[in-house]
Parts: sequence; structure tokens; C-alpha cells
Amino acid sequence: MNDKRRAAARFCFLHELYFMIKSQRKKRKKLIKSQEPEFAGRKFSLKNKEEFIAKVKNLTEPLCEAHGMELVHIEYRRESRGVILRIYIDKPGGITLDDCVFINRQLEDILDLHFDSSGSYGLEVSSPGHDRPLSKKLDFEKFRGKVARIKTIAPINGQKNFKGILLDISEKAINISLDDKTVAIPFKEVKSARLVNNFEF
Repeated sequence: MNDKRRAAARFCFLHELYFMIKSQRKKRKKLIKSQEPEFAGRKFSLKNKEEFIAKVKNLTEPLCEAHGMELVHIEYRRESRGVILRIYIDKPGGITLDDCVFINRQLEDILDLHFDSSGSYGLEVSSPGHDRPLSKKLDFEKFRGKVARIKTIAPINGQKNFKGILLDISEKAINISLDDKTVAIPFKEVKSARLVNNFEF
């Protein structure tokens, strides 16, 4: 009898959960279409953006690790077709389309549960590609010897855009070779970093 009651309670819980997710998803899709300008401006304050990305990372990393994948990078920005939350994932041997579809579906449900309908964005899950984003210290160590493009927040030696060969890293900086000189770029000054034409077969 207890087993029947537990089964019935579980069914009711899952039934309510399904309709809650469905309702939240409808609200979010409606907001994506409307894209109210004043809301979009508030949504994209630097503080809100960083907090949102941090929360998404905390939810996405365990999901990826549970399925033998790596969360490479998260982008959250406004594009011509609206606000996009783009998740880059990878695994040994490379990511397949099925991997991207699976993580997209799983993550969409997780995000719907943790964020209310104010999350006006389109979710995309993608492989890193040949211009793989570099966001962790381990990334710069892993791809030592590869060519990368780094943009900084503030000028370093009079410039903010660097393209060169990744050398070693220290506790606080990335060392990159530019022609005949080496430049140390502090991690805290890195705005974005990507590999350049990193084709691996």
C-alpha cells in the first residue's frame, strides 16, 4: 500500500513539474519575441550579465561532467536575432550534433526551473570550433604553442588586441609571443581570448 502511495505521489509531482516547465517555457518564448527595449537594457547591465553567467555555469558544469563532457565557455549577448545564451561544450574525440541536442534539451529544462520568465533569451549549444574560446587558466596551458587572439579590457603597451603564440602561464598572467617579443597579459585584463584556425584532425 505504501508503495502505491509513493508511486501516486511521484506521479503527481512529475505531472505538476511538467506543466510548470511548460508554462515557464511559453512565457519565456513570448518575451523573446517581444524583446522590450527597456527590459533588454536593464538585462544587459554588466553586473546582471556576470551574475547570470555565473549561475548558468554552476548549473551547466555538473550536467556536462555527468555525461563525460566539458563546459568550455558561456556567451550571453545581444545579436541581430535577439539575446542569445550560447554554451560551448567539448569531449575527447569531439562533440557530435546529438551531443549538442541532448545537452540543449536537458539544460533548457534545468534553466526553466531555476530562472523565472524574465530570462528572455534563445539557448544554443555548440562545439568550440576551430576558433575555440579560451576562458580558463587550464585552457591556456593546454593549448600552449597554438596561435591565439586576445582582447584586453585596458591597453597593455598601448594596445588592446594581441595575436601571437601562447607560451607559458604564471599565477597572474599569460605570456604570449608577438614576433620578436614576449608580452605578459594579466588574467584580470583579458576581455576575450580565442584560438586562431585551430584545425585538428
